[in-house]
Amino acid sequence: MADGNGNPAPDSERDAIIAALVPVVDGIAATFGPVCEVVLHDYRQPEKSVVAVAGALTGRSVGGAMSEIGLRMLARGDEAADELNYLTRTKGGQQLKSSTMVLRDSTGAAFGALCVNVDVTAVQQAQVLLAGIGGGVAARAPATTTFGDDIDSVVEAIVDAHQLRRSRTWVQLDRAERLELFRGLDEHGVFAVRRAIEQVAVRLGISRASAYSYLAQARAATGTPATSDPASDGGAA
Repeated sequence: MADGNGNPAPDSERDAIIAALVPVVDGIAATFGPVCEVVLHDYRQPEKSVVAVAGALTGRSVGGAMSEIGLRMLARGDEAADELNYLTRTKGGQQLKSSTMVLRDSTGAAFGALCVNVDVTAVQQAQVLLAGIGGGVAARAPATTTFGDDIDSVVEAIVDAHQLRRSRTWVQLDRAERLELFRGLDEHGVFAVRRAIEQVAVRLGISRASAYSYLAQARAATGTPATSDPASDGGAA
């Protein structure tokens, strides 16, 4: 569909970009073989953002949710930038070298991402072995990243990771630390997901009203516009 000036409507344009990239997903994965996985995301649907996938490193499938990295990109909105050649690790212990490239429409608005993951586990193991033999220092292992088709598990993993960093429960945190926790969750894109505020409240053992209050205060402290119902329509909060 076009507007009155004959320009493509944003969703039509974005759909066309997604469609054009689907065969690219298969092409990249075929080029690098079984050590490679390529995932195409449409951020307009965070809970089922995967529209194409080739390879099987993270176990995701079409209709699956975005990862922690995707949520972080979503939270940055149009300010999101490509993240290239970073290391992550799956729960199964595979070490991945990854790149996430933001998809933009003709207005510059970010609406998706093309992600490439390469299994470098064997390479990393060889580096550790060679460092031991040569007396060097082995590279530090990357942090574990949650990948999966279930967005709820991704949100819960982010909440748990933030709590573990403090090694204390919610009741042991002071007000500043609680606001920091909610600010961190917001920066990671947690509240871009439908019903995330309820999930966070249950995970922390607090009421939904308290969760909304802490989120509003955290956003007010950073100048982030508050919303009455974060991600109620599935968009960025």
